[in-house]
Amino acid sequence: MLVHYFSAEGWQSWGLSGQPVIPERMPVLIDDDFRFEDELGPRPTRAVNAWLRTLPSSGASSPNSWRAYALAARDWLTHLGRHGIGVFDQRQELVAALGTYADRRLSGPLNERLATGSWELQVTALSRFYAWAVSEELASAVPFTMATGMRMVEGRLVSGQRNLARLRRPKPHVKIQYLDADFAELFCWALAGLGPGGIEDERFRGRFPGRNAAMGRLVLGTGMRSREFSHLLVHEVPPLPGEPTTVPIPWPVPTLGAKGRKPRSSWIDFDSLAAVHSYIDLERPLAVGPWQPRRPLLVEAPDRFGARINGRWTAWSSLAPAERLRLVGPDGGSPLLALSYGGRPFTDWGTLFLRTSRRLRERFEPRFPDVSPHRCRHTFAMATLEMLVTGHYRQAAELAAVAGDDAGLAFYLLKADPLLILRDLLGHSSVTTTEVYLKRLDVNRIYRAAWEKARGEVGPDVLAEVDAEFEGLFANAC
Repeated sequence: MLVHYFSAEGWQSWGLSGQPVIPERMPVLIDDDFRFEDELGPRPTRAVNAWLRTLPSSGASSPNSWRAYALAARDWLTHLGRHGIGVFDQRQELVAALGTYADRRLSGPLNERLATGSWELQVTALSRFYAWAVSEELASAVPFTMATGMRMVEGRLVSGQRNLARLRRPKPHVKIQYLDADFAELFCWALAGLGPGGIEDERFRGRFPGRNAAMGRLVLGTGMRSREFSHLLVHEVPPLPGEPTTVPIPWPVPTLGAKGRKPRSSWIDFDSLAAVHSYIDLERPLAVGPWQPRRPLLVEAPDRFGARINGRWTAWSSLAPAERLRLVGPDGGSPLLALSYGGRPFTDWGTLFLRTSRRLRERFEPRFPDVSPHRCRHTFAMATLEMLVTGHYRQAAELAAVAGDDAGLAFYLLKADPLLILRDLLGHSSVTTTEVYLKRLDVNRIYRAAWEKARGEVGPDVLAEVDAEFEGLFANAC
């Protein structure tokens, strides 16, 4: 079974009355004989392809998600065909097929075995497919068995269902999900080609250290998702204030670059923004070159909000990631912030961060974990929460309010709840999402450190009252 990725380029020559209503880069499953139906009627691939086309409007807007779901469906259809079972067969046959499929994928041949996360993705994709098939009255049975249980949500018990095909995994809070301050600093030094403390690493042979360090500080300082900062344009970088400031500097996140296409604004500290501007002024001009993309979008007269693109003024916020990769200046070269050789855009930050982590682990710190762009986002969340809890930003806002510097942000920092601030910075839809997100990180350390610092600043009457509360708790426990 083949997986083809659709492109409408040249559709005018296909003899159609109108442009196909299939999204660009949408996966299409095709049987080896290139047929979608036979004497028995439509093939299963036809139903899967119809389901895949619903993904952009049902919460899966990323082409990477479409690809992952398509590959999961392909593997499932291949397995069913191997055993002569139809994709919409009776429940007994489907359940038996799922059992052999799980056995093969979890403990079968090495070349077919899946890691825990990959198996979870398979279950998610197939669950969504069969839920769609049932709603479309294509299927009367599903291969999964659901268990009903109770859980606490906002202080009350609610019932929920769990797919028994999912694997049991360690509790999220036992995993290292973010970098402490010393590891974050070490990571930034390594991206710059340096060792601990900023000393020279004589064995470093990497390229573009200024770019890598600046982008590392950018994602650690803003908490942007990989898709957001990877497609950031140099024109969208906020200007550097004339004087250093302790109040963070607002950073609007591109609308279409954001998950779920929700506009939001993050922030960045002065030193991290200064590192980005240093890269723009010193190293980035050396990488500008004659690179040209396929189907280029010519950028002229750019400013912070948009430019003339192919002769028409267009806002940066209206550009999708794929369109941003097609942008080019009048003399060639991409306007993306991060450039590689000849002005080519660079977006493979996951690989770069992973290689940097392994280099750190091999040369300097055996405990250093693998770092992904999303782990940098977790690090930003924890560092921001720590400064909110300890009052760092509140004190900075009070000084800014007195000096009249960025009064709007200062007022926001003074009046808003820390969780509401973090919700807005991370782009979550509700504070409940932020609360659940934080439960998966070790927030106890932050509040414990804040408490230990506060012990020396509160009166003995307060401490006595707290001690009495805990004495009562321990007495009841005994």
